[in-house]
Amino acid sequence: MNTKIKNITVLFLLVIFSAGCTKDFLSETNKSAITQENYFTTASQAQAAITGIYPMLHTFNQEIEFRGDAVWSLLEMPVGHIGLGGSQYKDGSIKHTNSANEPVYKMVWSGFYNGISNANLAIEKIPGITMNDAKKKSLLGEAYFLRALYYSYLVKLYGDIPLITKPINFSSPDLYPERSPKEKVYDLIVSDLLEAEKMGLPKVDNTGKASLGAVKSLLSGVYLTMAGYPLNKGNTHYQLAAAKAKEVLDGGYYKLFDSYDYLHDRAHKNKDELIFQVQYLAGVKVNRITEFISPSGISKLTSDLGTVVPIKEFVESYEANDKRTQEKQFYFTEDYARGSTTKIIKFAPALYKYWLEEGAGKNGDGNSDQNWTLLRLPEVMLIYAEASNEVEGPTSYAYDQINKIRTRANLVNLKGLTKDQFREAIWRERYHELAFENKAYFDIQRTRKVYNLKAGKFEDAFSYINESGVKFNQQYMLWPIPQSEIDVNKKLSPQNTGW
Repeated sequence: MNTKIKNITVLFLLVIFSAGCTKDFLSETNKSAITQENYFTTASQAQAAITGIYPMLHTFNQEIEFRGDAVWSLLEMPVGHIGLGGSQYKDGSIKHTNSANEPVYKMVWSGFYNGISNANLAIEKIPGITMNDAKKKSLLGEAYFLRALYYSYLVKLYGDIPLITKPINFSSPDLYPERSPKEKVYDLIVSDLLEAEKMGLPKVDNTGKASLGAVKSLLSGVYLTMAGYPLNKGNTHYQLAAAKAKEVLDGGYYKLFDSYDYLHDRAHKNKDELIFQVQYLAGVKVNRITEFISPSGISKLTSDLGTVVPIKEFVESYEANDKRTQEKQFYFTEDYARGSTTKIIKFAPALYKYWLEEGAGKNGDGNSDQNWTLLRLPEVMLIYAEASNEVEGPTSYAYDQINKIRTRANLVNLKGLTKDQFREAIWRERYHELAFENKAYFDIQRTRKVYNLKAGKFEDAFSYINESGVKFNQQYMLWPIPQSEIDVNKKLSPQNTGW
C-alpha cells in the first residue's frame, strides 16, 4: 500500500520538534537523519515523538490544488447548505457527482494514516524509555487520544479500513493491508480512549494539546455514533454516550462563552468552551479559513475566495430573533471595503463565525491564523441531551443542556416535548449551533435523516430532495477508498458502494 510505504519516511519527521510548546507542532520540516533504531532513548525524544503526531491535524485545512477548497469545507458540501459555484469539484461535491480519483479522498487518507503511523511508533517505543513515569503516561495518553481521533474520522469517512496498530517497515505484513470491519475499528477507538483516560492527562489544556476533557468528549461522540447507523448499537451505547458526556458536564471542565466573538478570535484560543482545536500561529503556520468564507472586496488577506457561503434558506431556518443570525454573530451581511474606514460593502449572508477580525478586518494585520475547532462544549451538551432522551425520554437535566445553548441565543426555553419532538429539537440545535463545523454530514450518516430547511423538520435522507436539488444515495454515505490506493493494493477492493 503506497500510503504505508510513504509513512516509513514520514515517521521521522517528528524528531525535529522540541518539547512542550504549542508552536512546536505547527511545522513539519525534517532536519534530522536519526532513525528509530538509535532514537527513543530520552524524555525529550519521547516528547518530540508525541509532538510529531499533531501536525497531521492540519489536513483539515489543507487546500486542494489551490482551488479555493479545503478538506473542512468539502465535508460540508454534500449536506447541501452551501451555495454552488467556485470550482468544478465543489459543485460536484454538492451535486454528488465526483469520482473516486478526486484528490481530497487521497489527501485525508494519507494525512490521517501518517498521523496514525507516528502515534503507533510513539505507543510502541515510549514505554521503553527511562523517564518520569507520570510524564511517560501522560505522553502516551496523548498518543492514544490522537490515534483514536484519526481513526474516528477515517472509519466514518471510508467505512471498513485497514487497522494498523504497529509501526510499518518494508517487511511488515501490514505493508499491503486488508480492510478491517468497521466494528473492529470502533473497538480500537474505544479501547484507545479508555486507555487515554487512565494516563493522568490534565483535565483541560489551554495550549492545544490533548486533555482528559477532550478524551471524554470524543468518547461520548464515538458512543453516540456507534448507537446509530451503521452499527446500530442502540440503547447500550446511548447510555454510554450520555454517561460519558455527563462526566464532562458535571466535572466543570468547560464553560460557555458569553460572546460568540470568542469562537473566532486570537485571545480565546483553546479556552473555556473550546475543547480541542487544530493550532495555527502567525509567522509559523497559517490557513485560509477566513479567505474561504470572505465575500469579495472586504478582506485584508491574500484573497476573498467566498467559496463557503451558506444558502439563504439555511440562515432563514433559524427561529425568529435567534441571536446567532443577528449581524456579526454567526453570520454577517456587510463590512468595510478593503482599505477603507468609511465605505461599507453589503453582501449575501456570509459566515462571520469564521471571520478573523485581527487578521482580515479594517485594522487587521493580514495574517490568517485562527484555530480550527474539532470539539466544543455545546456539542457535548447536545450529545448528552440526545443520548439520554433515547434511553429515558426528556429529563430536566437534558432540558438544561439544550436550554443553556438556547438562552445564549436569546431563545425561549423548551419544555413539555414528547420524546420524538425533543429528538428533533436537539437535531435542529445541532444544525444551528454547530453550523459548518463538520458535524452535519456525520449526523446524516448516523441518523439517515436530513433537515428540511423550509419545513423545519427532518426527512428520510434517501428520498428528500434538498435545497441544492440533490437527494442522498447510498454512495454518498461514505467516501470512496482513494482509487490510487486500490490500484496499488488490490486487498483494498471492493470499492465502496456506488464508487
